[in-house]
Amino acid sequence: MKRAISILAAAALSAAAAAASANAECVVPSKPGGAMDLTCKLAQKALPDAKLKLAYLPGGIGAVAWHTLVSQRRAEPDTLVAFSGGSLLNLAEGKFGKALAADVRWVAALGVDYGMIAVRSDAPWHSLDELMDAIRKNPQQVLIGVSGTIGSQDWMKVALLARRAGIEPRRLRFVALEGGGETFTAMSANYVQVISGDASEAVLYAGPGKVRVLAVLAEKRLAGVLASVPTAREQGYDIVWPVIRGVWMGPGVPDADYRRWVDAFARVQATPDFAALRSQAGLYPFSLTGDALTRWVKQAINDYNRQAREFNLVREH
Repeated sequence: MKRAISILAAAALSAAAAAASANAECVVPSKPGGAMDLTCKLAQKALPDAKLKLAYLPGGIGAVAWHTLVSQRRAEPDTLVAFSGGSLLNLAEGKFGKALAADVRWVAALGVDYGMIAVRSDAPWHSLDELMDAIRKNPQQVLIGVSGTIGSQDWMKVALLARRAGIEPRRLRFVALEGGGETFTAMSANYVQVISGDASEAVLYAGPGKVRVLAVLAEKRLAGVLASVPTAREQGYDIVWPVIRGVWMGPGVPDADYRRWVDAFARVQATPDFAALRSQAGLYPFSLTGDALTRWVKQAINDYNRQAREFNLVREH
């Protein structure tokens, strides 16, 4: 067993060395502190010899980074960009204009996250039912912080829960923010009372006396820090919201460079060390690279498109 682990570790080291570049960069398409930031930091730790530098390019919930790379930095051989299920939802809804999944090169999925709903630790609500009852009685008194605007994945999570509770989603009051870090800051300042976000973000920010996570939108309870938090399903709301996390590259990246990064991630994800890093980041197993990831992304966007049409959220271009 030890020999097998050492072989895997050596393969990972070799992959990282192959991907090394003085200009290697992972672009975070949001402000520091959120799950996109976490994704690039995981890539950075997984491939230490690649010497990935982090660069922040927020705006438009990923749109600025997308259009910058596609139009101005198309062929950079060592630039990765973080993405999430929210990025795919934005594509499905037409929020990136005429952008298509085929406009970029999908490199690797690093893991999967899950949605969660949280409130301040001094909030009067201790369950989803209590929160939904308060919103039903007076939706104007409950401000919900989300990363993005109407139609974003954070909005969708609450909209789906509200619909299950018999509440018209458009009666809800949302505050659009840029990234998970900003939503937690807003709730800490009592600018918003509720956050719709992701479990990995809650792991970073939820501590004693700070935040109360009311539900995780997973099939079953999550391990680790949030182990005591019930799922939405347990509380009578059959909503599951997985959030893939990974990286892509510009459309003009040469095949050899694209494959170099795909192979590097494929090899490192086969190691026990990566599994430990993924767990520390609050993510769960979901590993796809290259062509397999590209096919998965295409199908996911089709699925998101159908769901978005239920709320009349798709912009036609």
